[in-house]
Amino acid sequence: MNRMHQQQAYGQGYQAKTMASGMVNPTVKIRPLLGDGRDVTIVYDGILSKSGAQQVYLHAGYGKNWRNVYDHRMEATGSGWQCTINMEQDDLLFCFKDSANNWDNNSGKNWSYQSRGINPPH
Repeated sequence: MNRMHQQQAYGQGYQAKTMASGMVNPTVKIRPLLGDGRDVTIVYDGILSKSGAQQVYLHAGYGKNWRNVYDHRMEATGSGWQCTINMEQDDLLFCFKDSANNWDNNSGKNWSYQSRGINPPH
């Protein structure tokens, strides 16, 4: 997977940006809860949310090979679908799916988030 085509999510400012252009992406917002960036709240308000999904899941894994993949159930909020996770590793890859198995994978590019990695892996 070519990282230049992924959207890189940045914690500061509670927004996601496209790596290539630096443009703000209002679909995905990430907020690190601690200084190391390992505990993060992810908010999704993309096409699945706007299409009336009954339930949305954060589909996440680690590293460019998607290790330890897990579907995190998200909670509906006024800002979109939200969940808080504790990252097992520093390099999170993710996309979203709904309960009808419709996917939003950023047009095949997915999203990524890199923590500061100060804490040792759990």
